[in-house]
Amino acid sequence: MAALLPGAATLGVLGGGQLGRMFVHAAQALGYRCIVLDPDAISPAGAVAEVHIKTDYLDSFGLAQLARDCDAITTEFENVPALALQTLAGMRVVAPAAAAVAVCQDRAVEKAHFEAAGVPCAPHAVITNDIELAAVDPALLPGILKTSRMGYDGKGQVRVSTPAELAAAWADLKRVPCVLEQLLPLQRELSVLVARGADGQIVHWPVQQNLHRGGILAVTEVPAPDVPAEVDELAVNAARQVAAALDYVGVLCVEFFWLTDGRLVVNEMAPRPHNSGHWTMDGCEHSQFELQVRALAGLPLPEPRQHSAAVMLNLLGDLWFTEQGGPTPPAWDRVLGLPGTHLHLYGKTEARHGRKMGHLNVTAATPEAAHAVALRAAALLGLPTDF
Repeated sequence: MAALLPGAATLGVLGGGQLGRMFVHAAQALGYRCIVLDPDAISPAGAVAEVHIKTDYLDSFGLAQLARDCDAITTEFENVPALALQTLAGMRVVAPAAAAVAVCQDRAVEKAHFEAAGVPCAPHAVITNDIELAAVDPALLPGILKTSRMGYDGKGQVRVSTPAELAAAWADLKRVPCVLEQLLPLQRELSVLVARGADGQIVHWPVQQNLHRGGILAVTEVPAPDVPAEVDELAVNAARQVAAALDYVGVLCVEFFWLTDGRLVVNEMAPRPHNSGHWTMDGCEHSQFELQVRALAGLPLPEPRQHSAAVMLNLLGDLWFTEQGGPTPPAWDRVLGLPGTHLHLYGKTEARHGRKMGHLNVTAATPEAAHAVALRAAALLGLPTDF
């Protein structure tokens, strides 16, 4: 397609969450108008877009309006119905494509894609019925049983150690299709962001080192402080292979496990910008959201250059609650008094435990300096300092 030039086009987003909000901000900075479709009347992205279509994702009238008024359309989360993307693709440019998003929506299909792309993933078994349950190789235990669909941030996941525990866990998960993954000894969790255009051009950001707590990303550090050059290269090449094999258009995040024996295995992927890439907003010449806009609009994709070492702290709603009660905003004035701190709140009107409310980026000239300030910020916020 011909490029959609800034100032002369309207971009659409399915989904009104914080990722959509940051996409809209990036698009508007380049001069695009934005329309968000989301059923929530007070969604973060809907609050900043020029137009907010308040309908369900499969509402025919809402989709028709989005297609009529937009020149190209993307999604801000992977669980948007693939049918909505297919419907829109019959009328407008849609990126990423419904087929690519559908792969990311099903863990079993996703793992088959990794294997077909020549990228190793954890040993696993697909469980959809009693016969497959009984046939599970005991060598996969202990493992993690994950629902094939709709699992994120640690939801829909159960650790199991014995065949009896596996059977009980599958029953607790309502016997929905699941994937059992062998529990592997981790050295670090890593991720790689790539951006790919419709013309096949592909660029990537530096490897990101991640720390999760309770299944939710808590801290990202870039450059990845503990990762040798050969592992870095393996991760980047694998992420590029995964994106190319999908014929992907847009920003894609591929998450990896770096094992204690030195092996690198892919964990999962997200067909959108990712929490672990939020540091790019302040530590890089081009953020993940700007390149999401560029890929959708058919603009050139510059190779992202990191200009500052960065640490990202995820900010959950728990920070608004203290022993004295809540919700009360944290002491942002003290945190923002630290050098190189950049606060991004998502415009959510209600703080809740476990809810993603924002993130704090810390940038500095060296990784050591960024790490030191991030530790001070975490201490001020009452966050763990185990990174």
